[in-house]
Amino acid sequence: MGYEFDGVVYGKPREMQEARRTRYFELVSSGMNFTQAAKAVGVSKRTGKVWRNGRGRSSGRNERALVDWYRGDMNEPKKIDGYHLSQDERIAIADGVRAGESIRSIAARLGRSPSTVSREVRSNIGPTGRYGPYRAQQLSTNRLRRPRARKIDNPRLRRAVQEKLDKHWSPEQISGWLRREFPDNDAMNVCHETICQAIYVQSKGQLKRDIEAKLRSGRASRRPRSAADGRKP
Repeated sequence: MGYEFDGVVYGKPREMQEARRTRYFELVSSGMNFTQAAKAVGVSKRTGKVWRNGRGRSSGRNERALVDWYRGDMNEPKKIDGYHLSQDERIAIADGVRAGESIRSIAARLGRSPSTVSREVRSNIGPTGRYGPYRAQQLSTNRLRRPRARKIDNPRLRRAVQEKLDKHWSPEQISGWLRREFPDNDAMNVCHETICQAIYVQSKGQLKRDIEAKLRSGRASRRPRSAADGRKP
């Protein structure tokens, strides 16, 4: 059982409320008035006022007020890794979109592919009709926190892996390509060990088709190291 807000399920009420607070500040920053922002995230105007004054409604603890909250978040780099967009990059994308800059220009400035930037903007249009960098960052972080399935059960992922195996790609190459092609889609990312497991162990229909011809070794099962080491020169 979890607590859902804005399409994301949280394990604890406190986490969901923090997500509401984050979204509230984002809406206010985008130009929405206090009443509309409170209604959009499902809280009362009084709760919104408490948040703006820098005090947590449930705990009574002093927290960052509206201005300090944004200043701190914008100055704090939150780059997850080289493949996923960082919060700073998402803010830069939002600034570029707001200024009317083209997707290709934004991508070139950030050193990212145009398809990555375009997909990021399309996937994170908020209730105001604008791209929301803070909401996008929160959703991306939540996706990365979720445990990843150890089997390749996603049909789309399975097809993608099979297609690359058909082209004689190694599991490492496939895993790296998936990270670059789908940087913010956890369902389309898998480590090379899992691909190897699917090839060598999970032979009940997963990636079974003509697998011997797809692997660079030409085999569908691992060869013991001792046997390989005992080969004659």
